[in-house]
Amino acid sequence: MGIIKYILDLGPAVMLPIVIFILAICLKEKPGKALRSGIMIGIGFIGISLVVGLMLDNLGPAAKAMAERFGVHLSAVDVGWPGSSPMAWASQIGGVAIPIAIGVNILMLVLGLTRVVNVDIWNIWHMAFTGAMVQLATGSFVWGMIGVAVHAAFIYKLGDWLAPITKKYFELDGIAVPHGTAAYLAPFAIPFEWLFNSIPGVRKINLSAEKIESRLGVIGEPMIIGAILGMAIGFLAGYDAKVALQLGMKMAAVMVLMPKMVKCIMEGLLPVAGAARKLLEKKFKGREFLIGLDPALLLGDSQVVSASLIFVPYTIVLSMIVPGNQVLPFGDLATIGFFVAMATGIHGGNLFRTIISGSFIMGITLWISTQMIGLHTQLAAQANALPKGVTEVASLDQGGSPITYMLAQLFTGKLGAGLLVVGGLYIVCVICTFIYYKQQMKSNLKPVDNNQQVM
Repeated sequence: MGIIKYILDLGPAVMLPIVIFILAICLKEKPGKALRSGIMIGIGFIGISLVVGLMLDNLGPAAKAMAERFGVHLSAVDVGWPGSSPMAWASQIGGVAIPIAIGVNILMLVLGLTRVVNVDIWNIWHMAFTGAMVQLATGSFVWGMIGVAVHAAFIYKLGDWLAPITKKYFELDGIAVPHGTAAYLAPFAIPFEWLFNSIPGVRKINLSAEKIESRLGVIGEPMIIGAILGMAIGFLAGYDAKVALQLGMKMAAVMVLMPKMVKCIMEGLLPVAGAARKLLEKKFKGREFLIGLDPALLLGDSQVVSASLIFVPYTIVLSMIVPGNQVLPFGDLATIGFFVAMATGIHGGNLFRTIISGSFIMGITLWISTQMIGLHTQLAAQANALPKGVTEVASLDQGGSPITYMLAQLFTGKLGAGLLVVGGLYIVCVICTFIYYKQQMKSNLKPVDNNQQVM
């Protein structure tokens, strides 16, 4: 367990290159090529961390100032995934989460229940978080381990079912994204997509960064949009012109740099992913495999970046109007793109649809994270990670996860109205996701009809 903890403490920018290097060697790649792939992935993650840090350090305080300026008083601070992941690894369940998750993956592969070969060890923290919350809710270590296993099995299946989107829209052939907010929130977008397609006028509306750019010229370019949104957030936060302009330039930089950093990760991952698929498909003839990777890969898409910048201030607005919400969005604001990334793909990059379905996604995330404040605060106290001067903590990422919420409630037998409504709705959406997957496979992943009217 000590070795596992040491490796995890290295962080994803070091841990994943080591994992990829070892994996590449096992796949009989040349050592030089394996080393290059690993280091390139590390460079990409460091780059993404710097860009995310740029957003968090500048956009986070602006969003908080905007909330305070408009009189938003919320009791729980969103510590985000940077605060929640160490809590998960520090929990009692954290030490056994990795072997449980890997064991579930291997068992499902052997039984033919998934095509996903997960190499994204870092993001097993999501499963560890679920297990830790279940253990706190039930007081049982065994139930906590079962929580990890159930989360793992479910998320691997989501990786399978969402693979058509990963391939068709994001153009990531042979890649699955079975982790994090991008995966478990995607089912909510499927019914919206069907609804949009069934309404004659609405189904013709198509708003995208490219369409905006084509209509507005240089003003519609992603970096210009980023600058405008950044300045708008600055002025809404009450900043003076100088600081607002500086924030605008920094958000323009985010729009340009994020896709470039993702390309570094892709440059390192794709050769290894291709080699892994070939080897597995050679040994298991007739079977197709998908390499499970981090949802950061989805952030290279311009529509996802645009949606991310829109949802940063919009999530603050939603926190004011969601009934009963007590969570002040903060820590996860910088990575808000993860929450709507897969929905963006489901909607074919249509920002009009993404904004509508994303409103529901972020609203229900805020509601769930509010219900989990008590357990989340207990987990923070247990890990000695409660921020100074803060009495209650929450997180949108994982703290707002329907999987974690449903398991924590079910294993304690708390079948209240919230669980019945949210749980019932989520199960329906998951069934819709499975049907959607079958439809996509049946159509042989033919491109969707993009002859839509520009909004």
